[in-house]
Amino acid sequence: MEGLSREHFGPRFGLRAKLALVALVLLALPLAGTLYVNEVERFLLQNQEQTLLGIARAVATALHERPQLLASASGRDEEVDAILLGLQRSSSRLWVVDRNYQVIASAGSLRRASEVAAEAPWWQPLVGWLIERPTEEFSDARPEDILATGPDVAAALQGTPATSTRRTRDGRAVVMSAAHPIWNGDEVVGAVVAEETTNSAMSVKSAALERLLLLTVAAFATAGAVLIVFATRLSVRIRRLRDEAESAIDAHGRIRRLASGSEAGDEIGDLSRSFSAVLERLAQHHAYLESMAGRLSHELRTPIAVVRSSLENLKLASGEGPRGASPYIERAEEGLRRLNRILERMTEASRLEQSLRTAERERYDLAPVVRGCVEGYRVAYPRALFLLEMTEARVEVEGSADLAAQLLDKLVENAVDFSRAGEPIRVSLETAHGEAVLSIANKGPALPGAMRGRLFDSMISVREASATTTPHLGIGLYVARLIAEFHGGGIGAADLPGGDGVLIGVRFPLA
Repeated sequence: MEGLSREHFGPRFGLRAKLALVALVLLALPLAGTLYVNEVERFLLQNQEQTLLGIARAVATALHERPQLLASASGRDEEVDAILLGLQRSSSRLWVVDRNYQVIASAGSLRRASEVAAEAPWWQPLVGWLIERPTEEFSDARPEDILATGPDVAAALQGTPATSTRRTRDGRAVVMSAAHPIWNGDEVVGAVVAEETTNSAMSVKSAALERLLLLTVAAFATAGAVLIVFATRLSVRIRRLRDEAESAIDAHGRIRRLASGSEAGDEIGDLSRSFSAVLERLAQHHAYLESMAGRLSHELRTPIAVVRSSLENLKLASGEGPRGASPYIERAEEGLRRLNRILERMTEASRLEQSLRTAERERYDLAPVVRGCVEGYRVAYPRALFLLEMTEARVEVEGSADLAAQLLDKLVENAVDFSRAGEPIRVSLETAHGEAVLSIANKGPALPGAMRGRLFDSMISVREASATTTPHLGIGLYVARLIAEFHGGGIGAADLPGGDGVLIGVRFPLA
């Protein structure tokens, strides 16, 4: 069985591996963060594009209806340069072209000033190999070099404001440009181009991704450590429970020792305590089964000996006639009757369980049933003293009067066996809170502590094998419980307040 349980079901996949897979759900956090950073980058680039287009529009507006400024590249360039210098930004470049694609004036630089460039944070060297930061060391082409390939300039000279994006010649930076036409009446006489690199937006993105990476690594490390500690503790507890289960029962099916239930309040603690309770009940039942052979041997030995000795005496008395054999025949018949009672006790519970499945419930008065049974007990047990206390009103319940009498028989028989000589057995019937309460109390030994919760289970007996000549196989109180449950009620036992006896109470719901 051990080989089957550990090898038959393929490779082991432990709790720590499963929790590690569950921890992969944390990958959703950096994914969501990356998507958010990309959205922020897109918003910044759109804002930069609109800003450049606004700058180009402002310069073009200052040059509208002033074609003389674009007439030649000499003499009037200083005024255009002054306009460009007034509207440029620290990391942008502005230039003006005429209809012939000649640069009239330009100002600014694409490279950010050193004091503007953000200093690298302390963690940047740790993650710089994974997340690339923008650089200001790139090849900055002159406006004359890009006029032939600038679609925004061509669109502006056709009268339409436009934007475009290109990479620098060495591919180390991305340049965004916006062009706006310069009008003279209804004629386009030139265009203004404003351009910047996307390094500012890329710097924000890179810094955000670096922080996200650091937070992700820290979160994964913390969660991983917590999960490993938790999984290890969980695995140790489960393995301890497994070891206790494997060592509790030996190869012959005997319970060698009881497992100690855990005091933890979680599900594994509940499982451990339930396992301990099951083992305890199995141990008690196993002990009863082990003693069953001796109990049956004791119960059967006496009637068999009676029958055997009676038969032997019959042989010896066969010459004395019927009168001499008569006592031995009676003894043999008594032995047979006792054997028959033992067999009946062994099958009583199973027959009752079968009959209860088909029995019909009827409404009846419990008071005369109890009264009649007690009167019968006074005759059946002349040495016992019975005191009856009951209400004069009707006590109507639903069930079977015959089964209620059988229940009372079992409880009174039990009380007679354990009652102290000379002490009365009290039988009471009363109603309270919509229930009929039937109680049988006797003075005698208290309930055994180990059996308190199991007195009404099947095959449970607290009698010593030689305590009585009547066969007792531990099913009397179990039969009483079945009958009480058939009536929709319950049964329980407790010590008397002084601890010098036992009270058994049965509750039936009133009809």
